[in-house]
Amino acid sequence: MLVSPERVGTMTFDWGSIKWFVTPSSVPGAGSTLGEVIVNPGRGHARHNHPNAEEIIYVISGEAVQMVDDGEPFPIKEGDAVHIPAGAYHSTFNTTWRPLRLIVTYTPGGEEKALAGAPDYCLHETGVIPEWRQAGA
Repeated sequence: MLVSPERVGTMTFDWGSIKWFVTPSSVPGAGSTLGEVIVNPGRGHARHNHPNAEEIIYVISGEAVQMVDDGEPFPIKEGDAVHIPAGAYHSTFNTTWRPLRLIVTYTPGGEEKALAGAPDYCLHETGVIPEWRQAGA
């Protein structure tokens, strides 16, 4: 089944945006989740965990500081992959002026549903291009 960006809604947050291409609720028979995440310059998401799923982050482009399991933060850059075990607390912070682009997976899928509870969550329907606004502007 082909899933193109134009056929998927976009989740936005104060820190960036996500397009989930494959989820158990959107693709019949899918057992995992895969999406593209964009973290805006100088922004990051709050420390959190996924109690029932492991996460893999692959950096398409950009640089960031990653924290996993409350360990020391470490730099990540284009081509790096990060494995986050189920239940491990983690956060990602874009330390540069360029957007950070990531591919993210959850196994098993379904953890993306929890994002709808974030206070800054907004879902933009298919075909809508969300506007990016600088924090404080």
